[in-house]
Amino acid sequence: MGSQQEAASFAEKSARMAFADGPRLLADIGATHARFALQAAPGVFTAVRVLLCEDFDGIVSLLRFYLKDHADIRLNHAALAVANPISGDFVRMTNRDWQFSTDAVRRELGLTTLLIVNDFTALAMAIPGLTQGDLMQVGQGAPAPNAVIGVLGPGTGLGVSGVIPTADGFVTLGSEGGHVNFAPGDEREFAILQTAWKEWQHVSNERLISGPGMEIIYRALAGRNGLVGEQAPPRKAAEIIACALDEQDPLCLETLECFCGMLGAAAANLAVTLGAFGGIFIGGGIVPRMGEWFAQSPFRARFEAKGRFSSYLAEIPTYVITTPYPAFHGVATILAEHLRGRSGANTLMERVLQLRHELTPAEQRVASLVLEQPRLVLNEPIAEIARLADVSQPTVIRFCRSLGFQGLADFKLKFASSLTGSIPVRHSQVRISDSTHDLSAKVIDNTVSAILRFRDQLDVRALDRAIELVSRARRVEFFAMGNSRAVALDGQHKFFRFRIPTSLYGDSHLFRLAAELLQPGDVVIAVSNSGSIAELLAAVDTARAAGADVIAISNSQSPLARKATVCLAVDHAEDSTSFLSMISRILQLLLIDILAVGISVDGQHNGEHAAQGNDARRLLISHLDS
Repeated sequence: MGSQQEAASFAEKSARMAFADGPRLLADIGATHARFALQAAPGVFTAVRVLLCEDFDGIVSLLRFYLKDHADIRLNHAALAVANPISGDFVRMTNRDWQFSTDAVRRELGLTTLLIVNDFTALAMAIPGLTQGDLMQVGQGAPAPNAVIGVLGPGTGLGVSGVIPTADGFVTLGSEGGHVNFAPGDEREFAILQTAWKEWQHVSNERLISGPGMEIIYRALAGRNGLVGEQAPPRKAAEIIACALDEQDPLCLETLECFCGMLGAAAANLAVTLGAFGGIFIGGGIVPRMGEWFAQSPFRARFEAKGRFSSYLAEIPTYVITTPYPAFHGVATILAEHLRGRSGANTLMERVLQLRHELTPAEQRVASLVLEQPRLVLNEPIAEIARLADVSQPTVIRFCRSLGFQGLADFKLKFASSLTGSIPVRHSQVRISDSTHDLSAKVIDNTVSAILRFRDQLDVRALDRAIELVSRARRVEFFAMGNSRAVALDGQHKFFRFRIPTSLYGDSHLFRLAAELLQPGDVVIAVSNSGSIAELLAAVDTARAAGADVIAISNSQSPLARKATVCLAVDHAEDSTSFLSMISRILQLLLIDILAVGISVDGQHNGEHAAQGNDARRLLISHLDS
């Protein structure tokens, strides 16, 4: 009965934690196997499946095969950990003949977000969340707190990474350390290196400390020991491990011992390179198969065999990651942080929860208030926070500084950007009694939260279409009135730098006259908060009848949005009868910037636009980056 209640409680908790925008697709794609899961909520992975990469001709067919069983689920976000260096949009896999464009795959699958990360970067990101039950320690040593961690693991290749603690969480290293030169430690390993040299001029650690490398070690030792024919039949890595552990085959046992010694030397080199007093963690698909035998292998002895630095390495613990699918946890964290806009760090809610036991009793009361009523803490001044937590105002400041912030305003700014979801923007939250300190924090917090929500709701297909229309436009005309004219003027200045003929009309009497002069190939960008100005709507009808396209920057439910060729939606609600539309204006300006950057890299400009616009693009991109 108790287990049923626990299961029901877990199901209820998972339902409460479920992502508002649906499950997320996660994958760990190596050269041999591809592991998939749907993340329904933080820490909840379902529909786990392992596929053989050799059964597919590319990444798209692999993904479609997995997703065909989940056609009824709308997926918006995905993250794939791939056994490959990741640099830019185009990925060409090292150990499999696959290549693809990240953005092309995202479009093909209809995703809003698709992240591609290195598989060992994902594994490294998972390590801070692992428990003792997920690990097998090999040898002695204890991890130092807040210290660098090293990660490596043999599979089809040799992955290498690291984890560096920071004030805001953890930073992972994107490393290709598996390709450093292999250095033999004795005459036997030199003989193995000589065998490898017959095939490759450059022999890296990955060539030997990997699944294919284990097979090279086996053949080299067979030749060195004078074993031929049935004495040393050809074997794959999995067979070598099985024959060594199950049948005690001498050649296979020697191969495993040699392999583990080499891995120990590579791990030691990584440890001294990084100063990894947080420990060295071993993942990949090979070592976990060895089970308890690995703990008695030459690995740890070779790890500590570092001459003058033996005592240095003896203090560093080494672990085998035994939990299944650890990369799911890491790639899920990377995706979550990307969606929050804070890639590489834990949320502040998690930090408060983790550090609460280290705070003073009074500070713990502030922490409890933050965890139970986060939005209240964001919206209230320090005096009210202190009253609700039953502490003094200096205690609130001490709580913020205990988390590494300069004060309450600094804490609120970071806290707003780390919260999942959005903070309602109500201008009434700013009170006459607010100090300049609290007023500034509220305005910034409201704006930050609105931008984060806006980012998560962006319709990338509409943006793609708008960029395409403007890139090909013969001329672009902005129609806008009132507060929206500032946005249109910004767009006119940016697009003019691309040498696209651009005009701005801010008078309702001129809208229709200007629209009557348009032709096919022209584009109107109509900016309006309400999207219901009669003169603007009439001009849009005229422009469409003349064959021009219309891009609306407006509310997605407005009449303007329905009449436009494409709508770039700004669905932020503000009471413009009582207040200036401050945040809506900022979001509209962001759309102009996105369009401008998209045009600058689109590559569809040709002829006069491309020849004359290069300097303008460079200037604009430099301006936006700054």
